[in-house]
Formats: sequence, structure tokens, C-alpha cells
Amino acid sequence: FYDLSVNGKNIVGKRVQQARKAATPPITQTDLIARLQLLGMMMDQSSLSKIENNQRPVNDVEVIALAEGLQVSSAWIVGEKS
Repeated sequence: FYDLSVNGKNIVGKRVQQARKAATPPITQTDLIARLQLLGMMMDQSSLSKIENNQRPVNDVEVIALAEGLQVSSAWIVGEKS
């Protein structure tokens, strides 16, 4: 697992939550889980919630799937500005 964090704070979780809420219409956790399943990534609501709440690390494959599911770049998910 890669712990994509700065000063103990999970960048990925914050970005996932931001992208979900900024989408039009907003993407629920349930919707994102369904999108991830279509991409072949099995994740349950508890795991997604833990990611968003900085209680679980995120591995590289999950970063890519989350970015695809949210239609944002992997670079943005890990905290880059673009």
C-alpha cells in the first residue's frame, strides 16, 4: 500500500470526497462504488468511507480506479494542482 498522505492527512480521501460533491449531479458513495465495480474494483461502502475519513490507506490500483470512476486525473487525486 502507498500511504498517499501529507502530515498524516490522506490527500486521496479528501480529493475523492471533493470530486464526488463537485460533480453535477453529485456522486454518492453508492454511485461511486457501482462505478468502481464496473471497472473491476471491488470496494464496499465501509472501505470508501474509511478512505474519505483518513482511516485507511489507498493503494496505487485503487487510486487509478477512483480517478477513473470520478472522471478526474490520477495526478489530481494524489494532490497535484492540475
